[in-house]
Amino acid sequence: MHKIVVAITGASGSIYPKILLNKLQSVKDQWSSLGIIITDNAKLVWKTELENDDYNSFDDAAYFSKNDFMAPFASGSGDYDTMIIVPCSMGTLGRIASGISDDLISRAADVILKERRKLICVVRDTPYNLIHLRNMETITLAGGIICPATPSFYSKPKTIEEVASTVIDRVLDLGGIKIKTYRWGN
Repeated sequence: MHKIVVAITGASGSIYPKILLNKLQSVKDQWSSLGIIITDNAKLVWKTELENDDYNSFDDAAYFSKNDFMAPFASGSGDYDTMIIVPCSMGTLGRIASGISDDLISRAADVILKERRKLICVVRDTPYNLIHLRNMETITLAGGIICPATPSFYSKPKTIEEVASTVIDRVLDLGGIKIKTYRWGN
C-alpha cells in the first residue's frame, strides 16, 4: 500500500492534477494515505482553467496547508513513499533543487529525496532556460524524477482529457501504481 502526497502548484495545467486525483480515487486499493497540498496560486489557476473549485472535493484525501510543518510527510518517520508535484512550477523546482525548505511542498520533497523515496516532478513550463535545466539535473542526480507534461499520441487520444491522461498514466506508472493504460506494442 502506497502513502502518497500530491502537491499542486500554480503553474498552468490544472487538468493534470484533476485527472491524477480522479485516477487515484479509482485505485484506492493501492494506497493507504493520500495527502494533498494546494497553493493559493494553484487554486486560482484551477478556477481559471477548469472553471470550478473541485480541487477540494477528494473526500478520501487529507488536505494540508502549505505552512503545515506538522504534516506526517514533513518527516521521514511519516513513511510516505511517493510524492507527485503536478504541475511543478519552476519556482518550486528551483527551491527543491537548492534545498530551500520554506514551505510544506519543498520540505516534503526534501524528505522524500533524503529518504531515497520517489519524487516525481511534472514540469509544465516551456521553453526551459539554463537555470531550469540545471535544476532538473540537480533533482535527477538527487534521485528525483522529472516527468515533463509532454503527452504522447500513440493511443490516438481524441479529447483533451485523453491527451492529458497520457501524461498522468505515465506518472502513475513511475509511482508504482498499477493502472490499465496504453502499452506500446500490446
